[in-house]
Amino acid sequence: MRRIPGRVIQNAFVVPDLERAIEHWTQVMGVGPFFLFEHVAFSEYCFRGQAVKPMDLTIAIAYWEDLQIELIRQLDDSPSIYTEFESAHGSGLHHMGVMSQALDADLAELARRGVQPVQRGSLPGMRFAYIATDHHPGGMIELIEASMGARALFDRMRQAAQSWDGRDPVRRVG
Repeated sequence: MRRIPGRVIQNAFVVPDLERAIEHWTQVMGVGPFFLFEHVAFSEYCFRGQAVKPMDLTIAIAYWEDLQIELIRQLDDSPSIYTEFESAHGSGLHHMGVMSQALDADLAELARRGVQPVQRGSLPGMRFAYIATDHHPGGMIELIEASMGARALFDRMRQAAQSWDGRDPVRRVG
């Protein structure tokens, strides 16, 4: 059987207070700097198979060695996998991200196995899909298309983490 592609590159957490979460990761864990993406502008957004108005989302991303840490705070109550998670669990580890070399082919293979995306969308230069794997304990999986834009952005953040001296723990993007 063909395995879902790639290795886990990201642990993503839904947090109730982004500022406090960043403070924890930078001050306690020594992870940083965090790149802050406020009010993420989706090019396309679908939730449970329906194209809907994108949620108001702010995220912060940093690297802990080669593992990306993503902190997610949804700022409105639009339907999403984040509001569902928050309703059921409050906060915590929400999903693991995997780089996909062929997002459409991977989604087609998963569909043959009865696994559908529950949320998908795109940002300039990047597409993603969250697949319904959280019915079994262990978290949801996000497939992140390994586009040139995504790889370049992630490489830039990883390099910043390698030389981070603890100053400027938050860097606003956009």
